[in-house]
Amino acid sequence: MNRLLALLGQRARRDWLQVLLWGVGTALLAYASFIGVRDAYGTAQDRTSLLAAALANPVILMFRGLPSGADEGAFMIFLIFPWLAILAAFMSTFLAVRHTRGDEETGRAELVAATPAARTMPFAATALHGLLANALLAALVAGAFLAVGAETEGALLAGTATGAVGVTFLGVGLLAAQLMRTSRGANSLAVWTLMATFVIAGFGNAIGTPSDDLTRMESSWLTWLSPFGWGENTRAFDENLWWPALLSLGVGAVLAAVSAVLVAARDLGGSFIAERLGRADASPALSGPMALVWRLTRGAVLGWAVGGFLIGVLSTSLASLVEEIGASNPAVEQILRQISGAGSVQQGTITTFFTMLGVLAACCAVQVVCRARQEEAHGTAEPLLAAPVGRVRWLADYLVVAVIGVVLVIAAAIAGAALGIAGQDDDTDLMRTVLVTGAGQVAAASVFLVVTALAFVLVPRATIPLGWSLVLLGMALGLFGPLFGFPEWLVQASPIAVTPFVDGDAVDLRGLWWLVLATGAGAVASLSLMRRRELASAG
Repeated sequence: MNRLLALLGQRARRDWLQVLLWGVGTALLAYASFIGVRDAYGTAQDRTSLLAAALANPVILMFRGLPSGADEGAFMIFLIFPWLAILAAFMSTFLAVRHTRGDEETGRAELVAATPAARTMPFAATALHGLLANALLAALVAGAFLAVGAETEGALLAGTATGAVGVTFLGVGLLAAQLMRTSRGANSLAVWTLMATFVIAGFGNAIGTPSDDLTRMESSWLTWLSPFGWGENTRAFDENLWWPALLSLGVGAVLAAVSAVLVAARDLGGSFIAERLGRADASPALSGPMALVWRLTRGAVLGWAVGGFLIGVLSTSLASLVEEIGASNPAVEQILRQISGAGSVQQGTITTFFTMLGVLAACCAVQVVCRARQEEAHGTAEPLLAAPVGRVRWLADYLVVAVIGVVLVIAAAIAGAALGIAGQDDDTDLMRTVLVTGAGQVAAASVFLVVTALAFVLVPRATIPLGWSLVLLGMALGLFGPLFGFPEWLVQASPIAVTPFVDGDAVDLRGLWWLVLATGAGAVASLSLMRRRELASAG
């Protein structure tokens, strides 16, 4: 027991700031959202109107939760719960991989395994650490709801459901760390599992059965294949069902138990999915440092591009459907205009999807820059910099590849959008909207790129958590700010909220120029400061 507590304390010392930031940030999102909803939708009529629009509009349901009535608390959970859960899920997967596969890569796990703690005790400490981190996050979220005067049982259930989803993905992260050979591979597997289940829950809600008064939705069977669906079906502040949260906890426990068995069955440093063997000789394409960066990051870039293509197809395929719905339900058009500021239902639908696309492109850029930090931390950057490759050139290559990745993600989405509108009569105006909004998201994603590069130069050990946190913060402000009535200046602090869009026949450039200026200034500053920075090892 003393060994377990010592290892638990070591993990707490390494992670206390990150866990606190994840927990407090999630709780603040819950608190601010509740206040915003109360101000913007203070009457039952306002909430009923939005719910009717959401139930008739698959676009809204894909990116929101499960409608459970027009009461203030249930309405709030419909709007915000999936995003609270996704924050808990990201925290849990990163934590699990860092203390398992990540420690094996740095050699820390081998040193601990040589002590009486062996190999099973560190795994148990990591699982317990993740469980306590999710318990803290759940308590903070419940406390945020209670602080605004929400009903007690609903607040406790909302916090518990959020933490329970995090526990499920703690199990996912632990299992991914056993299957994959590297922490990058484990994180990628866990994140793609997270994104896939998020989309599954959204589709399951969109094809569910609405109530006669258009204030509730019975989710389809597809939703029950996702941890996010289990959390949503707790229906906090309405039916207050606790058993779906227990289902999440049970699945997390099963995944952790399977992972524990796999830990004992494999060699330290081994994996159950072997790495693909490389070539004995480099190809002619691998002739320079930028080619090496592309080789290291192309899998992630192409994965994000596939996601962009799917968003593009959905954006225009559903645009015509939403236009038909809007003809009979003007509330749909009102909500879409409020979210996106666009001039028509179809333009609003495309803008909504392409806002999500901007987040995907930003994630691609951040992941490329984070790869530079991983190469530095693992010691593989030092031999390269010992060759005739300067530090500025080395970082510049990552920035260039990141920009290429952003462009590829947006280009894939535009190609998907073109496929979605093939055969439609009014394809010229739709393609114009697609091109304008897509180009704007390139500028927005580039801002996240240079900010992460600045973090890499100034605070290298905080690059990864800071880069991903900024993306999540920008997503929260850009997607939820207008809906929750946040101050305009706060909403416009998010790059994805000030990108150009098509308003009827005109193009509103909004904050394009400051996005371009910020990108240029950030790129110059990061490259200039990199000239004098020392290499920072893992820590």
